[in-house]
Amino acid sequence: MKVTLVNPPYPPNAHAHPPFIPLGLAYLGAIAETEGHEVTIIDCQGEKLTYETFRQRIAKVKSDVVGVTSTTLLYNSAKKMLEIAKEEQPNALTMIGGSHVSFWDENALNECSSIDVIVRREGELTFLELLQRIAAKKNFAGVLGTTFRANDGKIMRNEDRPFQHDLESLPSPAYHLLPLDSYRRMGKTIFPLVTSRGCVQWCDFCSTVRMFGRGYRMRNPKKVVEEMEMLHNKYGEGQFTFYDDAFTVNRQHTLQLCDDIKARKLDVEWDCETRVDAVDQELLTKMRDAGCITVWFGVESGSEKVLAQMHKKINPEMVRSAFKTAQKAGLMTIASAVIGFPGETEETAWETINFINSLNPDDIGFYVATPYPGTPMYEEVVKNGWLRVTDFNKYDTATPTFETPYLSMEKIREIKYKAHQKFYLRPGYVIKMVRRGGTYGRSGLKTSAAYALRAMHIKLS
Repeated sequence: MKVTLVNPPYPPNAHAHPPFIPLGLAYLGAIAETEGHEVTIIDCQGEKLTYETFRQRIAKVKSDVVGVTSTTLLYNSAKKMLEIAKEEQPNALTMIGGSHVSFWDENALNECSSIDVIVRREGELTFLELLQRIAAKKNFAGVLGTTFRANDGKIMRNEDRPFQHDLESLPSPAYHLLPLDSYRRMGKTIFPLVTSRGCVQWCDFCSTVRMFGRGYRMRNPKKVVEEMEMLHNKYGEGQFTFYDDAFTVNRQHTLQLCDDIKARKLDVEWDCETRVDAVDQELLTKMRDAGCITVWFGVESGSEKVLAQMHKKINPEMVRSAFKTAQKAGLMTIASAVIGFPGETEETAWETINFINSLNPDDIGFYVATPYPGTPMYEEVVKNGWLRVTDFNKYDTATPTFETPYLSMEKIREIKYKAHQKFYLRPGYVIKMVRRGGTYGRSGLKTSAAYALRAMHIKLS
């Protein structure tokens, strides 16, 4: 069959990141190719496609199956893609997967008549079985992990599919299907890799752990490094990013991966994200020696009270220790935090801001607490009547969508702006970026300059 996979564009006026390689679609493309199907990937973000230019593209691509991925922010955009696909390819079967529809499945089918089937949670095996059923002209009864519209229009929901534990059985992502030149930033294409799926914790704001499960499933570290080496040799790129939610949860697994990178004498650089309670001096030093340059840490809050409400299971002293250890190992550190979680007050928000500045990270990410469907935070916000914004186009982690008796949406906006301004306009930070130089130093100075101009009410054209 002819299979078309789509990464939808950001909605208008949403806070958008530069385009990243859509690893999930690359895996699905590889799955379809192993079954002998002809696959096309249309990445609207990478190719800068609008709804109209997407229409022109999909009209020229004969499709038996059209699949679209979707986060909460991209959900409305994904629905529009499917509507266009149905108009241009009326005989194609349409499906949608991703974190949002995994927990919004029946709503999605009711809201959009152009959707034929929902793929919930982890999608590869479900997608494979759906393709087999479509090719054999069989219905979807019993296909685990799906919600679909039956011939009589009734919505049918099959049971969840168990998580896949043998991650090595998945083929290598089909990077050749992607517009790789579109992802170049500052002269580099940064390839994503995964060494694991799932997380051992259960934070109230996180939809990812509910997507991939509470548990830690690992790939063979040698296979991961083989993939890294193949990409390095094939595309000539030497920088990678690990998409794992908690890269160092299994210490021995990470050490083995670092040892194999060293044994192969791979000249590469990489970054990862992990928990502050899953690192130590030896581990971080070995990571640095194996090419790691940056570690993202989920600080989330500087308030013990708010951390407890999040069920984060860390405390500020753990955070401080992790940052000191990483900085001693020579790693750049990035601190991410959530502003406006239920129970947050103006006082606890500033406690977080001041705490993060005291850590002296190389960069920060202050994100507005966003109630994603499927999370306990969403349930709490809805239950208490705090939700103010139901347009998912605003769920970009930069825009407040709810308010509590303790913190208004306007105050959250103000605090977020001041948090970034206070961090980037510190003289110590500017000096640090001047000394660092290179790509990261220039990027930091550019951000500082933007906040300085904004503080003086000067807009860059």
